[in-house]
Amino acid sequence: MATYAYTILEPTGQRKTGFVDAKTREGAVAQLTAGGNYLIDIDERAAREGFSKASAEKKAGGRPSKADLAMFSRRMADLADAGLPLDRVLQVVSEQSESLVLTEISEQVLKDVRGGSSVSDALAKHPKYFPNVFTSTLKAGEQSGQFGEVAARLADFQENEVARKSQVVSALIYPAILLVVALGVVFFILTFVIPKLSGTFAAQGDNLPGSTKLLLDMSDFLQKDWLIIIGSIVGVVVAYRIWVATPSGAYTRDGLLLRLPVVGKIAVKGTVSRFARVLGTLLFGGVPILDAIELSGIASGNRVFQKSSEQVRSDVREGKPIAIAMRDAGAFPPVLTHMVAVGEETGDLPHMLKRVSDSLDFEVDNGLRRATALVEPIIIVVMGGFVAFVVISVLLPILNQSSAIK
Repeated sequence: MATYAYTILEPTGQRKTGFVDAKTREGAVAQLTAGGNYLIDIDERAAREGFSKASAEKKAGGRPSKADLAMFSRRMADLADAGLPLDRVLQVVSEQSESLVLTEISEQVLKDVRGGSSVSDALAKHPKYFPNVFTSTLKAGEQSGQFGEVAARLADFQENEVARKSQVVSALIYPAILLVVALGVVFFILTFVIPKLSGTFAAQGDNLPGSTKLLLDMSDFLQKDWLIIIGSIVGVVVAYRIWVATPSGAYTRDGLLLRLPVVGKIAVKGTVSRFARVLGTLLFGGVPILDAIELSGIASGNRVFQKSSEQVRSDVREGKPIAIAMRDAGAFPPVLTHMVAVGEETGDLPHMLKRVSDSLDFEVDNGLRRATALVEPIIIVVMGGFVAFVVISVLLPILNQSSAIK
């Protein structure tokens, strides 16, 4: 039995992609064209018995991006708001998805839902793509009869995350190019220019200026011991990955990130914004407050905030107001605790959390723009300083030699 990825055009004109199992290609074609479907493309994804469908999915479409998942949630929310039954929603979503993996998952979820399972429980069988915070929120939305609104909130959150990541990547492209060019210039000067000038300085021996000796030593080390440099870089990267894989290492890393100059403030605001948006979405969907706090801490992506969330959860369980518990935890800034206090007083905590998240997102955007604007001149100044060092180191021996001749 082999697995085939296919693209067909249904009699209604709807384009559909997915997978089909058949013993032969002809058998797969027969299955797909039954009922008047027009076969556009078919590709064998498994050529031997026992080849897993997961492997076929990986070859067919790879892991869906966050943008694919956000689009999945948005379409699901829009169709549910339009009044379609949930099984019909999943059917349409599976037909519209550009990701073959999501198409296959949607079809599996559709089968589970038609078999009596809830959408959230069916999606929970695929935790690799739909985390606990996602399925728990949908579950609460199903139970409260607000599935469409809750799905829309989830789509908003996912789209916000995709936009933020895209913004960060876009902002770092120019500084990254500038840094690569700068490093390339340094490498060229030390490995090609300086070695050709070293013979000129050899006659002066120990009379060379200190800066010139340092420059020649740097050039010599880079030429002869470049393997040590590469090995050191690889060793540091491996050691770092091993360190952050431990709970204590990850906690320390996240704590240091929050205390970095300039970047730390942006990281704090971004983490708090994510925490507040997830918590507001969960509470809007009807998730119990203790579960919502726990899931929000996990979704924040920072171990310091996750640990503080556990303390908040424990205090709230004992009867403390959420705002006071957050204040006592120490990690949450006043802007969040004050808005949470207002939300508790007015009975509209989800709305207050959304407002504080929107406000922090605005501050994060401005902070990122300022930080990236600061990186560019720093790289230029450092590069200019190195070039000046090279020029001075080259000219000093020449000037000294000229003075000696006179």
